[in-house]
Amino acid sequence: MNTSAANTAATRAGLAIDGRLLSYLDFGGTGRPIVALHGHLSEGASFAHLAQALGPDWRLTAPDQRGHGESDRAADYSREGYLTDIEALLDHLGLDRVVLLGHSLGAINAYQFAARHPERVTALVNVEGAASLGLEGPNPFAFLLNQPHRAPTREALLAGLGPAAPYVADRLREDADGTWRLPFHPRDMYQSEELVHGDHWADWTATGCPAQLIHGTRGIIPAEQVRAMVELRPGTAPVQLDADHLIPTTAPDAFAAAVRAFLATV
Repeated sequence: MNTSAANTAATRAGLAIDGRLLSYLDFGGTGRPIVALHGHLSEGASFAHLAQALGPDWRLTAPDQRGHGESDRAADYSREGYLTDIEALLDHLGLDRVVLLGHSLGAINAYQFAARHPERVTALVNVEGAASLGLEGPNPFAFLLNQPHRAPTREALLAGLGPAAPYVADRLREDADGTWRLPFHPRDMYQSEELVHGDHWADWTATGCPAQLIHGTRGIIPAEQVRAMVELRPGTAPVQLDADHLIPTTAPDAFAAAVRAFLATV
């Protein structure tokens, strides 16, 4: 057992995909299934508060996506790679149809999976997942390339991370040899960010299931793009929260309330 935040107990399990471990948290219960996909640099445990808020009506499962948390690194971080992992997880769990919720990277993964497998998704919750992302400008994760991945001690790793240390201090891992590491590899995250950039409008507008678009007042999706995402995809309910991009962890109560209200209509 792995006890996560908000006093919510989650069972840690995993499945093998081409010899690589995909780890996930099952928050338990007998409610309807919802699968939650985290963003870059995060992990499934970031949805512990949401899982508690949704119970017992919903049973939330949250994978550590490839290269994050307890899941193994992957050979690539392509769009199709992430979507293959989602399909494998649903098959492993025996879930024919689910609500897919995603934040940032996870939101794009969710609506792209729905575009390819509409029969498996009953509803979408998109949290700060743009339909057009990073078409101009440098990779925002370039700073990661100068960050250490591993160090002999926890203190040495935190010192090497500098200003970035507070964002990951509570999620560092100690390996069997006593060394400490980040819950992701900096080069993997840079590559993944590069490959998620693009024009994804066709995928966002491909499905007609009920959808919720949650965005922050200080988020990354421009206001005009939010309006277009709602206008061009019928059945999309927008919700603006007074929050930054990291809504699930920086505005957990408002986030959970918004998701719960939407799911009550599904």
